[in-house]
Amino acid sequence: MPIPHHAALYRQRHKIEIMFGRLKDWRRIHTRYDRCAHTSFSAICIAATVIFWL
Repeated sequence: MPIPHHAALYRQRHKIEIMFGRLKDWRRIHTRYDRCAHTSFSAICIAATVIFWL
């Protein structure tokens, strides 16, 4: 018996989970080397930009 779910929300959630998986391929982000929040956020932005363009 299938479990009811909202297909559109599931697709959007899946895209977000894939994005986090790709970001964790970057060692600096995965291991959280940065101590400051703004430095860590900037590393995430750079990684997301590179992932988007590749």
